[in-house]
Amino acid sequence: AFAVIPPARAQNPPVYKVDPFWPKPLPNKWSMQQIVDIYVDKDDHIWVLNRRSDARPDELGAATTPPRSECCVLGPEVLEFDTDGNVLKAWGGPNYVPGWPGRLQTLGVDRQGNVWISGTTPGDSIVKFNSDGKLLWDFGHRGPKVPANEVKQNNQQTDIFPPGIGSFDFDEDAHEIYITDGFLNKRVLVYDMDTGAFKRGWGGHGIPLSEIDNDPTPPYDISGPPPDQKQFAPALHCVHVSRDGLVYVCERGSDRIQVFTKQGKFVTSWFVHPSTQSRGPNCGGIWDLKNPPCGTVYNLTLSSDPQQKYVLSADGTNNMVWIFNRKDGTLAGSFGGNGRYAGQLHWIDAVATDSKGNVYTGEVEDGKRIQKFILT
Repeated sequence: AFAVIPPARAQNPPVYKVDPFWPKPLPNKWSMQQIVDIYVDKDDHIWVLNRRSDARPDELGAATTPPRSECCVLGPEVLEFDTDGNVLKAWGGPNYVPGWPGRLQTLGVDRQGNVWISGTTPGDSIVKFNSDGKLLWDFGHRGPKVPANEVKQNNQQTDIFPPGIGSFDFDEDAHEIYITDGFLNKRVLVYDMDTGAFKRGWGGHGIPLSEIDNDPTPPYDISGPPPDQKQFAPALHCVHVSRDGLVYVCERGSDRIQVFTKQGKFVTSWFVHPSTQSRGPNCGGIWDLKNPPCGTVYNLTLSSDPQQKYVLSADGTNNMVWIFNRKDGTLAGSFGGNGRYAGQLHWIDAVATDSKGNVYTGEVEDGKRIQKFILT
């Protein structure tokens, strides 16, 4: 794989090449399923969520009695890799503990090495484990376990998360956890990461919670300029806090990255390939035979240099990683491209950076792999 970089866009943007032999094959005939999130910890160990809820029968031939084929079986849903691609630890899965998420979405590892996991079915929350998989704490704020179509928008209450919890990130110095409640609602909420107490929240462009409407979001019109609506447009697919205290929100429903202070004051925003349909009736997915996925901002990561000069955005519809100058949001480069070969991407949903600047990508739906791109 190689970066596709128009020379006029930026001077010396980062360039990556894929390591086709990373990671090493999983042990115990485990199948690799949807790599829905990736987190690189302080030791440069790579933690991934191996979401197995959409495993297909042809991938699990060794799980039948007698085995129909040599490979594979369902493995644990939390995997820790070292820098060489070896599995160090693996644990978790349905019914592993009470409150295990019904549909895994986000993973984070704090400075103490504790692993936090969220899910996006009604009744899901965030659960915290030590690195060996021992349950330490349940964040709570769970909504009722009801069919998803019975969950209604309510952007003003802060006691529960009826649709489950999508993405989150830490501000460990302040002992705060940032949550994008944006798979149905349209807001960012901040809680105490030790007690679970609510602290503050805001909507698109920094509007207060009281001004967020509870109405359906209108379709995204690609016939003209990108629709620059004030309200957030679900799905809000990630939140990340930079070293200099800015909060980056992946507004997948508008093909846009919005940036705020930690107190929720709007700073800036920019669009990511805005000619791509981001929401509306023609948005499908893996089981839709007619309509492709929608939206371009599935996740993002910040470069590892001291200034975090670049924002790398994972685009699961165009299957690219777009590289932006963090200072002004201008496009500096890209890599990827739709396909199954090493260095190409299919349904990219996760992206993370290690301390050396290497990038890890994860693919969901029927992509189902993790790749390492080495900073050259």
